[in-house]
Amino acid sequence: MILVVPLSAVAAPYAAYVVDARTGEVLHSRNADTRLHPASLTKMMTLYITFQAVEAGEISMDTMVRISQHAASEPPSKLGLKAGQKIKLRYLVRAAAVKSANDAATAIGEALAGSEAAFARRMNRTAKALGMTRTTFKNAHGLTESGHMSTARDMTILGRHVIYDYPQYYNLFSRKTADAGVRTVTHTNSRLLSAYRGADGIKTGYTRAAGFNLVASAERGNERVIATVFGGRSTASRNAKVAELLDLGFRRAPSRAPLRKPKKPGVQHNEPIVVAGRSTSDGKAGKTIRIMTAVKRSLRPLSRPAPTVAPEPAPVVVAMKDDILQALTEANASKPTAVQTALAAAAASPPPAAIPASIAPRTSLKPAARPKDVVLASVAPQRRPEPEVVTRVSTSGGRHWGINVGRYPSRYKAERVLLTTALNEMSTLDGTLRKVVRRTSGFDANFMGMSRETADLACRRLAARKVTCFMIGPAS
Repeated sequence: MILVVPLSAVAAPYAAYVVDARTGEVLHSRNADTRLHPASLTKMMTLYITFQAVEAGEISMDTMVRISQHAASEPPSKLGLKAGQKIKLRYLVRAAAVKSANDAATAIGEALAGSEAAFARRMNRTAKALGMTRTTFKNAHGLTESGHMSTARDMTILGRHVIYDYPQYYNLFSRKTADAGVRTVTHTNSRLLSAYRGADGIKTGYTRAAGFNLVASAERGNERVIATVFGGRSTASRNAKVAELLDLGFRRAPSRAPLRKPKKPGVQHNEPIVVAGRSTSDGKAGKTIRIMTAVKRSLRPLSRPAPTVAPEPAPVVVAMKDDILQALTEANASKPTAVQTALAAAAASPPPAAIPASIAPRTSLKPAARPKDVVLASVAPQRRPEPEVVTRVSTSGGRHWGINVGRYPSRYKAERVLLTTALNEMSTLDGTLRKVVRRTSGFDANFMGMSRETADLACRRLAARKVTCFMIGPAS
């Protein structure tokens, strides 16, 4: 005898979590840290990273995204995009948020990171920055995949960040219908949005392995509650359970509570990829080229030239007084100058007695006392020319390297980040050149004029401060 069990009776593990959205206070918890399949709740992270990228200037909502064969071949739910088709990012965002379209989510991931696998790694870095400690993403849409797991607590954390970090986009999750470019789509949770007072999102999810999942938020007056359910038996029973949990949350939440928004994390930029010894981006916006090639030539700087030894002064020859007087007379017989008068007076004095060389070495001889009536001529001393120092910068230790600290939507923002970074990291960035380079997708903030060792040290120190940093080689 074969027993046929209806799908609705095969329930996935159940978990629930309810928080006061204003403070993050836990109001109810059951199996909240059990790792389960999140299904399309995954798309909250895909959309969160999209909002980050738009804010950081990596991409814009009007960017035309080309649909790959991989994205077009994703199973339903989908928008029905074709391989090679181009569509604005804003329509993909609407399709992913409202209809939970898998092809749209995959296309978003590929547009931001080059491939879905690279995007999944960025999702995991972002999850870690948000405090989602028990979540691992493998794809951008949430279809069942080995190791693709999360918890009710982590998804609630993500939902709270979506609400408070990007309120300008949160209205997407309450739209019952939306224009997705190729057609109008309907919200997957329009029943709860219509039936529960104050409900305004956030995301549904269903796969056979996950069951019926939902992260829901509702606002009534000054109160906002987030309720998350994993493993519902059906859409109706899940919605009923979520409504029950939201009611519980509003009963337990205080009517007045301070708003303590979660801390917004920094952008987790895409990883550079190494090709043929050179680290380069995949051609998408917001990447930085980082040279990793080995130095093939190492020219040593030329030695400094030895200082030129000044020649010894020529010996002073004192003429006899008769010869001096004759020269003065021939030069200006009518009116001798002051110098000539002084020389004549000196010549009239008896010469000092000669000292035998055997009495004392030449260095120890003291000159004869100068006559008191001698008038000296002022002669400006000649300074020995400074030796010219010639240096040559080597390619191994030369200051041809730099670092990139991000790409920003405006030159002003890039310059402000450069100034702030320089002030915070003066020990390694002192003396560098702050340079803003305009790209098609924004403005790169670079520090140039560094040695390779200094650039590497600066990047490691900035990374410790959670500041994104990539080295830029001499050929960049």
